[in-house]
Amino acid sequence: MRRPVFRLPSWLPVDGYVLALLGTVGLAALLPARGAAATAADGASTGAVALLFFLYGARLSTREAMDGLRHWRLHLTTLACTFLVFPVLGLAARGLVPLVLPPALYTGLLFLCLVPSTVQSSIAFTSIARGNVAAAICAGSFSSIVGIVITPLLAGLVLHGDGGGFSAHSLVSIVCQLLLPFVAGQVLRRWVGGFLTRHKKVLGYVDRGSILLVVYAAFSAGMVQGIWHQVSPLRLLCLVGVEAVLLAVMLTLTSYGARKLGFSRADRIAITFAGSKKSLAAGLPMASVLFGAQAGLAVLPLMVFHQMQLMVCAVLAKRYAAQADADGRPVVGPGGAGPDRAAQRPPVTRSSGSPSANGPATDASSTRTRESSASVRARR
Repeated sequence: MRRPVFRLPSWLPVDGYVLALLGTVGLAALLPARGAAATAADGASTGAVALLFFLYGARLSTREAMDGLRHWRLHLTTLACTFLVFPVLGLAARGLVPLVLPPALYTGLLFLCLVPSTVQSSIAFTSIARGNVAAAICAGSFSSIVGIVITPLLAGLVLHGDGGGFSAHSLVSIVCQLLLPFVAGQVLRRWVGGFLTRHKKVLGYVDRGSILLVVYAAFSAGMVQGIWHQVSPLRLLCLVGVEAVLLAVMLTLTSYGARKLGFSRADRIAITFAGSKKSLAAGLPMASVLFGAQAGLAVLPLMVFHQMQLMVCAVLAKRYAAQADADGRPVVGPGGAGPDRAAQRPPVTRSSGSPSANGPATDASSTRTRESSASVRARR
């Protein structure tokens, strides 16, 4: 008799990468890098950040990004949610300090509100929900590009007195570790793009391994400096509650705001998922540049929010898909601009035993067969 295997419910997705991040935090807590090892880890982390942004630039198709500008209203709405509404809510949360959140966690919460939107999960959830996938791709890409410049600028404005922001050293680090590698990737994309496409899976492990290295270096520095004594389990629980409210507010604002602005259902779905999420992959390297040794606590709210948004948006995407099935909505085509055109063609009608208006019965039958085949091919 087989033993029952414990499995998480399908509606409760736990990102395996988040588990790897938590394991890295645990390793840093047990075996933090000290002395020469800390210097080596810090240098490797700096190189990993530069490599990450080089790969971001090399993978981004400039032509696809320019094509997406045609849907400028949607992209402006998403950018406004990411870099305007989120920061305003983060600043409003300052009233929770110090009664609910300690200053260190609030700094991380405010930084969370400044990072760009995620790309991969926004695309995945938009696709599941029968939304405008092409718009989600472009919106996430634009957010990532703009975030390389906007996030450090916003951090310099709102984190000046909270352990972050600009200094001459951080400005040089941002240029050298973020902007220059990204631009270099764009310039060299013509020659390295094919290689990156052929080895996409392997380079995905390079991406994630680099981020794990950044997390280990940041949390090791925090352990050595004893910053974790500033946070109690009760304060961490309060952080989860605050972020749950933040996510609920953003999902509500993006959903109903897009409806009030007159967007179609498919576009509203893309705005909801792209405008309410934050990128862990982009935020972690930026935090290591902006906060240095204080990055450990600064990225903790982002890690919590990342897992929370995955769980909530997975449930929401399935509800959208169920509503589409109940309403008989066709699946959005590959371009994401609308339903499958083949599915919209009216059926050919004819009386039994008599020729149709367009020709004999055999022609009508063959026409229906061709239309059915075309519909199947379009859906594929």
